[in-house]
Amino acid sequence: MTTTARRTPRIGVDAEDFYHFESLLHPTERDLLHRVREFMTTQVQPLLLENWSKATFPSEIVPGFAQLGIAGLPYREPGCPGGRYLLDGMIAMEIARTDPSIATFHGVHSGLAMGSIALCGSPEQRERYLPRMARLELIGSFGLTEPAVGSGTAGGLTTTARRDGDAWVLDGAKKWIGNAPIGDITVIWARDVEDDRVKGFVVANDSPGFTVEKQEHKFALRIVQNGLITLDGVRVTEADRLQGADSFADTAAVLRLTRAGVAWMAVGCARGAYENALRYAVEREQFGRPIAGFQLVQDLLVRMLGNITTSWGMCAQLSQLQDSGEAEDRHSSLAKAVCTVRMRETVGWARELMGGNGILLDYNVGRFVADAEAIYSYEGTREMNTLIVGKAITGLSAFV
Repeated sequence: MTTTARRTPRIGVDAEDFYHFESLLHPTERDLLHRVREFMTTQVQPLLLENWSKATFPSEIVPGFAQLGIAGLPYREPGCPGGRYLLDGMIAMEIARTDPSIATFHGVHSGLAMGSIALCGSPEQRERYLPRMARLELIGSFGLTEPAVGSGTAGGLTTTARRDGDAWVLDGAKKWIGNAPIGDITVIWARDVEDDRVKGFVVANDSPGFTVEKQEHKFALRIVQNGLITLDGVRVTEADRLQGADSFADTAAVLRLTRAGVAWMAVGCARGAYENALRYAVEREQFGRPIAGFQLVQDLLVRMLGNITTSWGMCAQLSQLQDSGEAEDRHSSLAKAVCTVRMRETVGWARELMGGNGILLDYNVGRFVADAEAIYSYEGTREMNTLIVGKAITGLSAFV
């Protein structure tokens, strides 16, 4: 009597990058992407469960992050790599694929904080700050959102800046400021009381009158250290006012850049949930065989893959528009709106596929489900981005 050994299921070779998007990168770019993948898998992944559960940030990863040389990657400025936005986007996706919180840490520092200085700073300011930030010797934050002002920051900013001799005095509060409790400097956006225009300031977090309270009790992006900042007569020299930021249009230029990065992060979050669900489906057996062989499970997996592949393609084209200098607000807004909706669907299907185990952090999907809720909302809600795109395609503004 002979017996036939059961064949061990094998995940398909194209299960992760189904349309081979990585082939759009140059060989040296792929090498860097794979180094980021290795770092996230070996150095960061083992720390996530404990830190996510405790809402703490694993500061021990910062030196390794610095060695990757990815902070400020797309900027052609002092100390910055000057790489392609396509590579920068894929790296943002790769980091989020392991953990959206760490991707947010990177996005706030590299995109929002460094981006503000790269786009709006004087040559002296770029030389003074960007090389140290690229080496993560200074960790940056971006202070725009306020306790009572979220989507309405363009016209309702309440933090004020008052000129006093050769300095400025800042008063107000900022909320949801990622990295602030662990950071060194924060780009604060405030309304000039004299001309009513929005201006940007680089503020040291240890400045007198600058206080940060860590925000607790979040159920999403728990590793991200968000701060409630209070500015009580904080004095900032004219040398630390961003010389190229003189209206909210300049703030919006930074957001246009980073909104594209959030779309990439949404793809990474969806990939992380899908890939963990796929591995689970191949390994989990019911009724004597892997559940990956069931029709309804394959239906869920293909829906997830379709969402990811569609979003990945949109982001790849968006980044190529950035690299050619053709990207506009409407392009970033459509990607952010669409990719975050697809992400939300995908992480939900991943949890559904895993049944009750899907809510256990040990199975590495529930964290993506929770974190997706924050990505869905920040850097412009779906509704606000819809109105930006709606105005672009109709020529009519629906903003009130």
